Amino acid sequence: MKLKLASAILLAGSCFAALLLHSSTGQEQKRPPLPLPEMQRLSKLYTGTWQYTETYPKSGVINTGVYTSEPGPGGNSIFNRFHSKGPAGEFEGAIIMTWDPREKAYKSYTFGDGFPGTLVATGQWEGDVLVYRSELTTGATKLTLRNATRLVEGGKLSSDQFSSANGAPETLLVHVEAVKK
Repeated sequence: MKLKLASAILLAGSCFAALLLHSSTGQEQKRPPLPLPEMQRLSKLYTGTWQYTETYPKSGVINTGVYTSEPGPGGNSIFNRFHSKGPAGEFEGAIIMTWDPREKAYKSYTFGDGFPGTLVATGQWEGDVLVYRSELTTGATKLTLRNATRLVEGGKLSSDQFSSANGAPETLLVHVEAVKK
């Protein structure tokens, strides 16, 4: 009961905050047409249901999985749910991607079953490649991550996740290839 009440209060507070932001000047603000062009481009890359393989070059192990990406409210975000399994283990999670007009950058928020909290990354297009970068610290180790995703021949997605520990040269952590179902 207390949890339901707390959830209701949180929801009401969130709605009130959104209303205040919307009408902070006391006048109706002109909103840009939605979804924004940046989100339209992102949606063209990701939207759909995809079968994928994860190849871990260090061990040669290959996992398989499925992920689904769909537009969020107003097309201002993309919700991605993924699940893979195989010799490297079983992984499940969600990614929410959006465009931050103040930063003029994409943001992704990754939630996984293998770590608490969220991994926040900042992204930009570099030509036809969408590159997200993030950093995290575990103990005395500072990890830098870079993910590069592109559409390749045949409408497939190719994604490479690189990592670096404490400023060492980047190494390829995992290569992902996805085919739309």
